[in-house]
Amino acid sequence: MLRHSDYWESFLNSTFRINVAVIGAGAFGRNHARVYHELEQQGEAVHLAAIVDADPVRADAVAREFGARAFGSLDQLLTWNEIQAASVAVPTQFHLATARPLMEAGIDVLIEKPIAATLAEADELAQVAKQYQRIAQVGHLERFNAAVRATYPLLNHPLFFEVHRLSVFSPRSLDVDVVLDLMIHDLDIVLSFVNSPIERLHAVGLPVLTSKVDIANVRLEFASGCVANLTASRVSTERVRKVRFFQPHQYLSIDYGRQDLLVFTVDPSGTNPVPGQPDSMIKVAKPVVGAEEPLRAELRAFLHSVRTRTQPVVPLEDGRRALSVALDILSAIREHGQRIQVPSMQ
Repeated sequence: MLRHSDYWESFLNSTFRINVAVIGAGAFGRNHARVYHELEQQGEAVHLAAIVDADPVRADAVAREFGARAFGSLDQLLTWNEIQAASVAVPTQFHLATARPLMEAGIDVLIEKPIAATLAEADELAQVAKQYQRIAQVGHLERFNAAVRATYPLLNHPLFFEVHRLSVFSPRSLDVDVVLDLMIHDLDIVLSFVNSPIERLHAVGLPVLTSKVDIANVRLEFASGCVANLTASRVSTERVRKVRFFQPHQYLSIDYGRQDLLVFTVDPSGTNPVPGQPDSMIKVAKPVVGAEEPLRAELRAFLHSVRTRTQPVVPLEDGRRALSVALDILSAIREHGQRIQVPSMQ
C-alpha cells in the first residue's frame, strides 16, 4: 500500500488542500467536523473528507451533515489512502489504539485531551510520533481561548491562583473522573503559566452522582513559590470557568466563557492614594481580546503545524505533563478517601 508520506513533498510549503478525518462522531467529534467544514467554507485549504465511528448510523449522519465520507472502522479508512491529518475524538482509553496506526500510516494527529489513559500510553504515543516524524497535537482547548492568549505576554511571576471550573451534570465523559474530564484544562493552563516544578500536592474529591470523582479540589505548591488552588465540579447548579491569579503589583482575572481578561495594577511607586479614594492607586485595564471560537483557533493552529511541519502549540510533552499531574491528584484523592473511609473509595 502506498504510504501517505510518499507524496508529502508535493504537499509541503504549498496551498495543497489538507484532507482531514475525524475519528469518533460523538459530541466532540461532531464539533471538530463542524469546524473543519466551516473552515473549508471560509476558504481554508482543508477538506473534511471522512468521519469514522464504530456506530455506522452515527458516522453516516455526521458525514452526510458535513459532506464527508463515512467509515465504520479505522482499518477501512486506512485502506482509502486519502487522508493527511486527523482529529482523534474517541474515548480516552482508545487514544493510543487509534492514534498509533494513524501515525504509522503517515497521518498527523490532533488527540483530544487527556492525551491518554496512562503515562505509559502517552510515552508510546510520543515514541511513535518521533519514529514516524508526525505532527501530534493535544486538544487542550483553553490554550486557544482568546483571553488566555492575551494573558501570556503579561506574565512575570505568578504567585497565587484561584481556579474554578463548575459544570451542571451531563452524561458526557463519564468514563473518566472530573479531574481528567474538566480540571485537566486548568492544570494545563496553570502549568504553562507558572512553568515551574510542583513540590507538593494536596487533593480531596468525592463521587456524588457517579462511581467516579465528580467534585475535586487541589492545592499545588511550586518550586517558584507559587501556590494554586483548583476546584472542579460536574455536579454544580451553575456553570463557572474562571482563573484568577496574583503576581507582583497585579491581579488578573480570566473568564473562559466570556473570553474576558481584566487586569488590576497597583502603582508600585508608592504614590499616596487620593483622600477618600483608597482605590485610586489601582489601575484597571481590560485588554482588547479578539474573540474567536477556541476550537476554531485550535484546528487552525493544528493545520498550520501540519502544513509548515512546525511544533504544535500544545505538543505531546505538554499533554503528558498535564496527565501526570492529574493522575497524581487522583492518587491523592483515593488516599484521602480511604483515610476518611468514603465507601465508594474503599
